[in-house]
Formats: sequence, C-alpha cells, structure tokens
Amino acid sequence: MDKKSNMLNADQALQLLLAGAKPLAETESVATAEALNRVLAKSQASGVNVPPLDNSAMDGYAVRIADIAGSATLRVAQRIPAGTVGQPLEAGTAARIFTGAPIPPGCDAVVMQENCRAEGDTVTIGQAPRPGENIRRAGEDIAAGAEILPAGIRLRPQELGLAASVGIASLPVFRRLKVAAFFTGDEIVMPGQPLQPGQIYNSNRFVLAGLLQALGCETIDLGIVPDDFAATRKVLEQAAGCADLVITSGGVSVGEEDHVKAAVEAAGALDLWKIAIKPGKPLAFGHVGATPFIGLPGNPVSAFVTFCLFVRPFILKSQGATAIGPQTFALKADFDWPKPDKRREFLRARLHMGDDGSTGARLYPNQGSGVLTSVTWADGLIEVPENTTIQRGETVKFLPFSGLFN
Repeated sequence: MDKKSNMLNADQALQLLLAGAKPLAETESVATAEALNRVLAKSQASGVNVPPLDNSAMDGYAVRIADIAGSATLRVAQRIPAGTVGQPLEAGTAARIFTGAPIPPGCDAVVMQENCRAEGDTVTIGQAPRPGENIRRAGEDIAAGAEILPAGIRLRPQELGLAASVGIASLPVFRRLKVAAFFTGDEIVMPGQPLQPGQIYNSNRFVLAGLLQALGCETIDLGIVPDDFAATRKVLEQAAGCADLVITSGGVSVGEEDHVKAAVEAAGALDLWKIAIKPGKPLAFGHVGATPFIGLPGNPVSAFVTFCLFVRPFILKSQGATAIGPQTFALKADFDWPKPDKRREFLRARLHMGDDGSTGARLYPNQGSGVLTSVTWADGLIEVPENTTIQRGETVKFLPFSGLFN
C-alpha cells in the first residue's frame, strides 16, 4: 500500500476485487452456434473418433506398397471421391482418391497426384511411398471418449467448431452476468442532442456498453443520473435489485457534486476508493445491499483503462471463467519516459517494426486521461512500474487491446 496516500497499488486492488467476485451458479443449455463468448459450465468429451475412418490427406492414388518396386504402372480400378466408400484394393491396381475420402481396405499409402503420371486407365508411380504416407488415421485428431473442452473456458469460434466436429449440438454454459450501469453528471448529454454551454457528449456510455457486450454480459442501461444524492441513491438501489453487478461512471471523486461515493456508503459499503495508478486513480469498489458495485472514473481514458484492468477480470471470474488475466508481451521501447511517478502508469502505445525487424512500441504524444483518441490510435498499454523511468531500447511490458476486449 502507498503509505503516504493510503492507496492500494494495482495488484492489491485487483486482489481485493477478485476476492469479492462470486462465480454464478446458474447454467443453461444453448445451441452450439449461439454459444460464442459464453463460459462453458461442464467439460465436454467426444463420442466419436475424428476422423471417423482412415482417410486420404491428399488428392492422389491409393496403392499397395507391395505392388511398387521403385516405380510401377498400375491399372486404376476405381475412383473414390470424398463422401463415398471404395471397394477393397485388388493386387496390381490403384484407386483414384480425393482428400478426405475413406482409405479402401488393402491400401497402405496414398501417392500425391503431383508424383504420378496418369494415362488412360493407368497411372505410373515414380517412387515407392512410405508405409502410411498421406493417410490420416481414424481418431488421430480426437479419440472417442477424450475430453475436448474443459469447464471454465470462454468459447471462441474455434471451440464451437471443435464441438461441432464431434456432433455436439448444444453446450451447457453459465447464464449471462446481468450488469446494471448508469452515468452521473449534469454536464453529459447523449449524441443527437444539441450541446449547451458547459455540456459534453456521453462517450463513456458507448464505450462501457461495447466492453460489456464483448464480454457476453446482459446489460441494463439505466441512463444518465443527475448530480443529486437522493437521485443517485435511488438508482443505485434500483440497480442492485435487478443485477448481479452495478457499474457507474463518474461521481466517485471528491467534488461537492460527486455523490456516488456517499450514496454507496449510505446504501451499502465501500471497500476501495482510489488506487495508485495513472490514469484511473478514483476507482471505487463495494456493494449495495448484497450486490457488488464498481465505480469507474468519469474521464474517458481512465474509465476505459480501469475497466480493462479491473472490471474485466472481475466479470470473467463472476461468469465462471478460469482464465482471467490479460496477455502480456515483452517489447522494446521506442521512446523515453524520463519522469518517474509514485503511481503505476499505463501508457497508450502502438506497435512499430524497427529496421532490424524487432517489434517495438511508440507512445501517443498526449497521455492525458481525457484524450479518448489515444485509445483509438493505440494497440495496447505499456505498464510502467512505480518510481520507474524508461530509456529508449529498454524492454517493457505490453498489454495488447486484442487480449483485453474479450
């Protein structure tokens, strides 16, 4: 903990949030085609071999190695397209075969067509193949009874394809997490409305909605709440009564018009308020009644960064996911960061390939917490530890957005 400010550092704050994330118990069965980004509630095993039969890995000719001594000319006795079953391969013959077609009994190799010369109803094999060449064996990908999908994974397109490949038509998944969100501030209005003096458009509402959708949540949008204690408390209690998690944006700072902190303390309890990171210091965590509450900062970059770093893993754990940490990569810094900060910093950066072929990272020139263009320009975040400077060429930790949006 930062002794001077009594603020938790990023690791301590995340540990506190995750301790308060309780995985859902309720599950439902959904069609495999509809299960994208859902969390699997029960491991899945295959009831079949994949492939189900020995089959050809190439377009070519199915042969018996015993018929070929160096080279040989064989009669093409049959044609086996994918989806059909051929006859047993007679001695001294070959079968024209196509990728995926079942291997006929008696065949012990497939010669790719590029290594053959076909004339009329014969084919000349220039060189004897190896035993089993170009034959995919039954069950070599998946054996019947083998686990193919463990419980707790978030289902990507490739997992859905794997389930379909063994005939699984529906999957047991945890139900969607219900997240109620609202936004505070007399100064914010929705796009489409004319701006009055002192007003700004509510970008956080759209960012948060997109992030929650990407995580597969069921979002309850309670709109914009005026800067008023009674109104804030009323909406907080309404949100807690209909959701698994309440998220707000704005109103958690120390100004006279910031009422979220006081309203949460009146309707529940606040376990965390302020963390030692930049951007995003005013992050709040607690509960309203029995429902967890997370208060994001109002500045758009601060809200975005704190969601990715803290809310995302909280939601994933609540959904029953087992992998909740972000991907990180070591990169070369193509910048200098000469001024250390007592808080951990997260800088918006874009990947860059140097002349030597190495991948580095460049910084957006304006790292202000209100500069939303920085996160549209960037590919991810550079994590700068507390009290640390960076010199060009040093190795830094990079968190790609591609691993934070899902």
